[in-house]
Amino acid sequence: MGCCYSTSKRTGTPGYEEPTVLASQTPFTVSEVEALHELYKKLSNSIIEDDLIHREEFQLALFRNKNKKNLFADRIFDLFDLKRNGVIEFGEFVRSLGVFHPNAPLEDKITFAFRLYDLRQTGFIEREELKEMVLALLHESDLELSDDMIESIVDKTFSDADINGDGKIDQDEWKAFVSKHPSLIKNMTLPYLKDITLAFPSFVVRTEIEESDM
Repeated sequence: MGCCYSTSKRTGTPGYEEPTVLASQTPFTVSEVEALHELYKKLSNSIIEDDLIHREEFQLALFRNKNKKNLFADRIFDLFDLKRNGVIEFGEFVRSLGVFHPNAPLEDKITFAFRLYDLRQTGFIEREELKEMVLALLHESDLELSDDMIESIVDKTFSDADINGDGKIDQDEWKAFVSKHPSLIKNMTLPYLKDITLAFPSFVVRTEIEESDM
């Protein structure tokens, strides 16, 4: 008990877990977890200084904008928030980010993507959810398509994925669909997580430079 108390006191980070523990349960090494802790401290104090990542801070980190409503940021935040208490703690941050590591199991990536697209959390991806995700993707990439074109993309994608034709995509159908279209989970891998100790100090420095330019 004394060790845990001194650990949280030493780091001052709520939900802090020892790097050795997190490294044993994720694809990250101990030094990478320590580098992630530096990043976490930066993100978790970017708007509200309480060592917890709030929704607005997460939005700011992902999209450089804390006010722009973003379907992806909201859903990813909810999936990172494993305790469902409205904030992301350090252990949640590292475990969830581990899914995006190039060495994370493909199965984990497919499952995470399924939960991401299952907006209403029914255990299925429905046509309307698929359409919302297509619209969000188009919006992110600034692609302008006609309503008819969007409907036909959604129809084609949905009919290809919904193998048993019951009007919804279950986890097995999703897995089969992704195996035919691996680009669907391309964004589930962040290559720079392999070089986290190299990538993140420059990320943090770059953020500080941008802030000083403002």
